[in-house]
Amino acid sequence: MSSFIAPSTTEDLLSEAEKENLYSKLIDQINKDFNFANEGIDFPQGTTPHELKVQLHEKIYRLIQYKYAELLNLLYIIDVPEDNVKQLDGSDTVELSEQIAFLILRREWMKVWFRNRF
Repeated sequence: MSSFIAPSTTEDLLSEAEKENLYSKLIDQINKDFNFANEGIDFPQGTTPHELKVQLHEKIYRLIQYKYAELLNLLYIIDVPEDNVKQLDGSDTVELSEQIAFLILRREWMKVWFRNRF
């Protein structure tokens, strides 16, 4: 049985999700957790990996700018480790939102991957 190795970039993660035929489950998981956190997001199944990356990045950017407490709640619900977030450099909001979007994708991918394996 293969062990989980977290992809190191958003592109690698999304391409691995597609390769494993789990991309649609990844979209479902993201939609479910965002809605559970009352941060409604609804990626249709036809969303391309590029669109997913861009739209998720924009959503996180808006949360950082206008709804920081809600972002922290979202990260808690998704179960993104607090230490991972604390290690990020917050000086550039665009860069920070991209990094947080990746942490979210990575955690959601881990959930989908494990559920598929076990």
